[in-house]
Amino acid sequence: MERRELAGFLRSRRERVTPSDVGLPAGARRRTPGLRREEVAQLAFISTEYYTRLEQARGPRPSREVLGQLARALRLSDAERDHLHHLAGTPPAPPRSPSREVRRSIVDLLERLPDAAAIVLSATHEVIAWNPLAAALMEDFSALPRRDRNLVRRAFLGPSRNGGTLYGVSDGREFVRSSVHNLRAAAGRYPDDPELSALIAELLDGSEEFARLWSAHDVTARPTLCKTFDHPVVGTITVTCDVLDITDRDQRVIIYTAAPDSPSERALRRLSTTIRPAAAPV
Repeated sequence: MERRELAGFLRSRRERVTPSDVGLPAGARRRTPGLRREEVAQLAFISTEYYTRLEQARGPRPSREVLGQLARALRLSDAERDHLHHLAGTPPAPPRSPSREVRRSIVDLLERLPDAAAIVLSATHEVIAWNPLAAALMEDFSALPRRDRNLVRRAFLGPSRNGGTLYGVSDGREFVRSSVHNLRAAAGRYPDDPELSALIAELLDGSEEFARLWSAHDVTARPTLCKTFDHPVVGTITVTCDVLDITDRDQRVIIYTAAPDSPSERALRRLSTTIRPAAAPV
């Protein structure tokens, strides 16, 4: 049954991929839609005979490596790739590094929230997308090198490390604790990521407070539902924090909104008048 399901899945996906999708010339008129079997085999670096046997439900169980090559050749989405592995009875390998790629729909969402400040955080607390109001409320992330967009590094090793709080927020102490909890949980999910390992080593070496919190081995973080920013231009702004989990990318959207008709909402509106066009994240 699994072989037949796998064969049907491969065939249906092959038929919907066009030569132009994978950089191949269209060539002569085709009798069937999509790619030819030999083209998929070529793109996946396997023999045509082996691929044909897979589509005919006669081939041996493909390895994880072959499945990954087929997923790339057929331009499968993340969900389709996982389904392919499931049909083959071989679970996909966990990702080595946290994803930094933000879906276009999430970027569009941020741009459609003119009255709210919103950012996207990676699993390591790196700010990987933001809207203009978030840059005005927190800081201009486009002016920072990528390494300085990491909020954990910013909190423990940045300008606020000597008694201050990041962006003057009211829950600064709670943020540093929860960020350590989240980073430890991320280290468990991505044990082979060299960038994450280097970040943790840097924090352990440069911050006694981080080292103390890290040694507690706590992975439970309490959500912050409300916080107050002490902004240098418009003063105090109290906002509600809503978190949307993007589970397939291991990312979070943080949305800061003020109560309607409140002084904080008016402060956010004044702040929005200072916004300059935002640069795209890199």
